[in-house]
Amino acid sequence: VPGGRSPVLSMGDVVIEFTPSTVEQWAIRTFGTNDKAVLIGSVLGVIVLLGIVAGVLSRQRLSAPVVLFVGAAGLGGWAGSRDPLSETSVGFLAVGVGAVVGLTLLLAMRSPTRSEPTDRRQFLALAGGATAFTVVAGVVGRARTMRMVSAVDRAEIVLPTPVDPAPPVPIGLGVDGVSSLITPNSEFYLIDTALSPPVIPLNEWSMAVTGMVDRPFSITYDELLDLPMIERHVTLSCVSNRVGGDLAGTATWLGVSLARVLDKAGVQPGATQVVGRSLDGWTAGFPTEVAFDGRDAMIAVGMNGEPLPLSHGFPARIVVPGLYGYVSATKWLAEIELTTWDAFDAYWVPRGWSKKGPMKIQARIDTPRAPAKQAPGVVVVGGVAWAPHRGISRVEVRVGDGPWTDAELSEAYSDDAWRQWSVPLDLAAGTWIVQVRAYDNEGIMQPEGPKEPRPDGAEGWHRTSVIVG
Repeated sequence: VPGGRSPVLSMGDVVIEFTPSTVEQWAIRTFGTNDKAVLIGSVLGVIVLLGIVAGVLSRQRLSAPVVLFVGAAGLGGWAGSRDPLSETSVGFLAVGVGAVVGLTLLLAMRSPTRSEPTDRRQFLALAGGATAFTVVAGVVGRARTMRMVSAVDRAEIVLPTPVDPAPPVPIGLGVDGVSSLITPNSEFYLIDTALSPPVIPLNEWSMAVTGMVDRPFSITYDELLDLPMIERHVTLSCVSNRVGGDLAGTATWLGVSLARVLDKAGVQPGATQVVGRSLDGWTAGFPTEVAFDGRDAMIAVGMNGEPLPLSHGFPARIVVPGLYGYVSATKWLAEIELTTWDAFDAYWVPRGWSKKGPMKIQARIDTPRAPAKQAPGVVVVGGVAWAPHRGISRVEVRVGDGPWTDAELSEAYSDDAWRQWSVPLDLAAGTWIVQVRAYDNEGIMQPEGPKEPRPDGAEGWHRTSVIVG
């Protein structure tokens, strides 16, 4: 129903909120991008376990399962009351209906007396029918909600033409297996804390600019689209991306200059931090000077020629070239607050990550990837390299402990976007270790490392084994 959200997701958010940082990091390392599915599955598993316990206890006394159901409903309602995406009354209504239905089914399936056995056919019919109905209703209801609230709104949007368009994307090197210069939306990496994307009808959405500003204001989606738009090619990366990892992508973003919006509000002296707040309460923060140092930080509304996909922040998000997403890339943007650097720590800072998050220089080998075998002779090694806001000027490759060889680079089309690289290597039969490193436009070389992602990003030269013969 309108204003509601699954209590399972609300409870999952509570689990995330109260999970110790060490456990949280273990889950991320262990499960990777599947951590949300594992969490939701665990919540559902606990619910099923409580149901089993309630069923067993009901054979002795009916008061025990009643206490379990009421207690679980109260816990779910409390989680919903803390959820910024769910109205408290709707949250309690959802778990209340669930508890009543559950207890009704339990009574219907329970044997009349302790000495009288349960009717097996009746039990299986009720249990199987209830399970099937629950699964179908859940899938259909979720699909209907997502379709009605998000897809229809996006389908009706006509994005404005940018007053400052991005340059054309070059053809690239044409090496099989190397990441494309622009990452399709469907392949762009997804890392965030939202168990489900926050959805809101466009006519209810607005973004507020608050805090240490002379003229605080809020702006609707239509008003945002009426502002002059810029278009830029920008590579984003997650701070948890390991050397050679795939938590990075390049897109063509359409949006309003963040500096223009902040100028409209009038940033006060002493406002040294820009804090972005999401519809679901998540926060990111970065130095105010970043918005005015010449980089194309923006409030983005478009991605690769279409309105932002829901999973990538629709209706609007922040994109800041040269900063990791955990300090800058606020999806589902609801508020921009100006404050001081010491007055607020964004979501990931108390969890052990650095407050500043400038992106590190990275070069990645995309092809060949171990353990594929290559025929003796010329083997083309290729990949991408990025250093947003600084650009890539050079990439070098070496085999084993041999000399470094300059790789061919694709045409530079933005200092904020990655470049493809490739080099042909004449390799005899055997197993060879190939390494790569990059330089930015200032001639600064990528650190050799190795360094783990925590607390401010991984460092190291990516290497891979090439098996020939």
